[in-house]
Amino acid sequence: MSYCLIRPLLFTLDAERAHNLSIAALRMMPTAKPLAADPMLETTVAGIRFPNPVGLAAGYDKDGRVAHKMHGLGFGFAELGTLTPLAQPGNPQPRLFRLVEDRAVINRFGFNNGGQGAAADRIARYRRPKESRSGGEGLVIGINIGANKDATAAGRGIADYVTGVTCMAPLADYLTVNISSPNTPGLRALQGRAALDDLLGAVMAARGSDTTPIFLKVAPDLEPADVEDIAAACIDHRVDALIVSNTTVTRPALRSAHAGEMGGLSGAPLTDLSHARLKDFRRLLGTKLPLIGVGGIASGAQAYARIRAGASLVQLYSALVYEGPYLAKRINAELKGLMTRDGVRNIVDIVGVDA
Repeated sequence: MSYCLIRPLLFTLDAERAHNLSIAALRMMPTAKPLAADPMLETTVAGIRFPNPVGLAAGYDKDGRVAHKMHGLGFGFAELGTLTPLAQPGNPQPRLFRLVEDRAVINRFGFNNGGQGAAADRIARYRRPKESRSGGEGLVIGINIGANKDATAAGRGIADYVTGVTCMAPLADYLTVNISSPNTPGLRALQGRAALDDLLGAVMAARGSDTTPIFLKVAPDLEPADVEDIAAACIDHRVDALIVSNTTVTRPALRSAHAGEMGGLSGAPLTDLSHARLKDFRRLLGTKLPLIGVGGIASGAQAYARIRAGASLVQLYSALVYEGPYLAKRINAELKGLMTRDGVRNIVDIVGVDA
């Protein structure tokens, strides 16, 4: 059934309820065969082979219930979470709002999840540890880790990230250290240079001899000095990739009645801001560190522009609300069309060509 026909029905439901129904529907679907690599779109980042560059961003599958099925929708990789060491309910409802006129979403979930232990048990039922995993087992799965609200408030947030590395690394193709959600008070303070040095030093020490790549996810709401500090810290601590960016607390001109809701804004209004931050990091880092572009991507043209600006991979989530579940397939097809137009043989050849 065409998504445009059922979207009006879904939009009569509370946004979080509709989200939960989509998770339930995916859980009932059979798991598709492993996604074949596309010769034009396949790429390798941080030593990981991606069959295509379009990934599902963290936030959709918070507890790892359906990440292993997302390749059936065309995604080359999926990032689950954010997972915290202990289960926590998150912020009071309602906490998810559609801004239909702006093709945007505001959320203030606050890292609601069932905890890393429960998620690890669940993930282990459909995914073997890396050491015993064959090369064709499912798609690439990243695990996004964060700190519990109480730990962050008490200044013990770094310890929670160390726990996340220890608990989740055996099940992840990569780990994302999320210090950029605006919905956990004090979390974004970890983006400051001194705090970031302490955090990344602890995270890398906890990884030890394990080879799981560590990615860092940052906010779009950064001053030039913040961008410089983060870029330098990533190089100093040998971070494997940088995800740019999370949701924004800024409010551009919006038309929706929900424009004044507190929380992180994502979707179409984030496009220019997240693209600008990606260009800032590319200017500072060059090719020293892979970048992953996320924020306001809803078409092949936008993904193409983000890749040409320096992103080796892209992620999306909010656009699925408006474009439907097979958006990744459409973006991949549009990417190939643009590449064919421009005489590009592989996606790697255009990473950063506009930088």
